[in-house]
Amino acid sequence: MSDILKVSIQPLVESDLDEVMAIEKQTFKTYWPSTAFLNEISNNRLAFYFAARHENVLVGYTGIWVVLDEAHITTIAVHPEYRGKKIGDQLLFHLMTFASSKGARWATLEVRESNLSAQNLYKKYGFISVGIRKNYYMEESENAVIMWAGNLRGENFKLKLQKLKESLEKGESNLQEMQQT
Repeated sequence: MSDILKVSIQPLVESDLDEVMAIEKQTFKTYWPSTAFLNEISNNRLAFYFAARHENVLVGYTGIWVVLDEAHITTIAVHPEYRGKKIGDQLLFHLMTFASSKGARWATLEVRESNLSAQNLYKKYGFISVGIRKNYYMEESENAVIMWAGNLRGENFKLKLQKLKESLEKGESNLQEMQQT
């Protein structure tokens, strides 16, 4: 039996913000205010945000900025009750294919040093650790790991995404071998 919960992913809209904020407050110690999300989806022409829904319930969301040939992942969050069902995988897959379609060659993000499950997810998609931002999460005095993925339009990356897509479509829960390809 698969532990993948299939979701539909659409652009985030203003009417999603109450559900986004409920997840945001349960996920992050220091969270964005709803006005920040509203500004991102309404005023930032470089920002693209997406909602993951299952049976009309918003179960996760993500955001990315695409600036020239670089994509910066700003956030990925999954409702605590829906974690472990590969929703983060589906959101990240969507972001990476979207970024590539918008002309990005590189992708970057920051992730808590303590968040090993997120780091492992990013590694599946070709991200590598390239540095540390000291005390990036100031309220908790926690460092951020800076991660980069490159050559998003290269054949190796396209093959990696194709394999990840096939695994997600088949409902395969163990995608660890994808880190090696």
